[in-house]
Amino acid sequence: MRQEVLINVGVGEVRVAVVEDGRLQALSCTRLLGAEEEGGGSLIGDIVLGRVVRVLPAVQAAFVEIGQERAGFLGAREARSLAPDAAGEPAIGRLLREGDKVLVQIVKDPMGEKGARLTTAVSVPGRLCVLTPFQRGTGVSRRIEDEAERARLTAIGEELAAGVPEGGCIMRTAAAGAAAEELREDLLRLKREWAEIAAASAAAKVPETLHRDLGPVERALRDIVHEGTARILIDDAQAAERARAYCRRAMPGIEDRIAFFAGPGELFDDLEADIDGLIRPRVALPCGGWITVEGTEALTAIDVNSGSFIHSSAIEDTGLLVNLEAAREIGRQLRLRGIGGLIVIDFIHMHEPENGGKVCEALAQSLSRDGVPVNISPVTPFGLVEVTRKKLRQPLVARWSEDCPACAGLGLVRKPETVAMDVLRRIESSARAAPGKALRVHAAPEVVRWLEEEGANAALSRKGIARVAFVAEAAFPRERFEVATVSV
Repeated sequence: MRQEVLINVGVGEVRVAVVEDGRLQALSCTRLLGAEEEGGGSLIGDIVLGRVVRVLPAVQAAFVEIGQERAGFLGAREARSLAPDAAGEPAIGRLLREGDKVLVQIVKDPMGEKGARLTTAVSVPGRLCVLTPFQRGTGVSRRIEDEAERARLTAIGEELAAGVPEGGCIMRTAAAGAAAEELREDLLRLKREWAEIAAASAAAKVPETLHRDLGPVERALRDIVHEGTARILIDDAQAAERARAYCRRAMPGIEDRIAFFAGPGELFDDLEADIDGLIRPRVALPCGGWITVEGTEALTAIDVNSGSFIHSSAIEDTGLLVNLEAAREIGRQLRLRGIGGLIVIDFIHMHEPENGGKVCEALAQSLSRDGVPVNISPVTPFGLVEVTRKKLRQPLVARWSEDCPACAGLGLVRKPETVAMDVLRRIESSARAAPGKALRVHAAPEVVRWLEEEGANAALSRKGIARVAFVAEAAFPRERFEVATVSV
């Protein structure tokens, strides 16, 4: 299976796609303009010196001011590292009081009316290891299943811990097969990074962010790229050079796989239709059937439909084939759409219990590919399969769309900033096709207003695209826009 990582560095956002055998398998988007808004740049991994603003013994949690619009949520379980020697799980009132300073890390982005989820068990991730300053011992990624390799990595971790007194470490999936010296270098690099964070916390004001995770390009290299990755294509020359510099520092064996994409066409040309479909409910299956993905506040419901497909042998075989295709596609769609929480799947009814087992096995395999924790129930008496998947971020449909004002919320339309990202990509493409030419953009007033308020012209100028005029067209629906060169 050939894996490629494509990184589109645009003026408005950075998109990272994982493509296997020509098919999109994973997608992440980091907003560069309007990043402070809902659904903008992720806060996960940030380490913040915060202040406790409220302690709630009734729910065993505290709210912590972290410099965001809403206070972060810190549960007693996530705060237990404040009392590592205590028996059991200490009450939140024994760990924190209002006004206390507390060092926390963001583990889940704000969603809707909820603030970010926090932990005091701070960790600093590297390429091969994760440093855990407040948790001793050595852990090994669950995705490394070979018992001999797990034992080898545990032994190496314990040996390294003797020379690294404070804290412990976790061996990441990428550590499999790595030499002890590589692991030691990675861990020492993380120790130096943690020492800087600890020193900064002593003089920091509250609230203050002491550490941000790597940028989206470097983070993709660290977390996505592995020995099986055939190549990494980046469509921005400066970003490609930054990526090479990171590889020379942290993963030298990967540097020669990075290439600058200069055309022809755009890097994501073959993926745009697939990406656009990620906010649409219906997904076609190869057999001719489809799945429908519908989200509610409480859960995500997925329905499997065979359409006009009929297997030549029997109805049971028809259901099995469609369900197997659906199970494989459901894992991919949940991964691409960023869907978590409770998911209920209505597969086509099958009479044979062993066929239900085959479908659940295919679903489990599909859901296991990105390492996000999941639980899958057996088929219920009503023929449903229930799944829980850890929710880390808002799903794409919430980030990219909003209730349609013309139909009282019964439908969805793309947000102005989502359309603005398309506008910026079109501008960059037009500027490459006609270098030096002035451009005029006609778009809906709310899209133009967003671009102007977020400083799109300044961002374009930094990439050498200086002569762009935005014209608000009152008659344009939100999703319509036009970009044309102007003769001077």
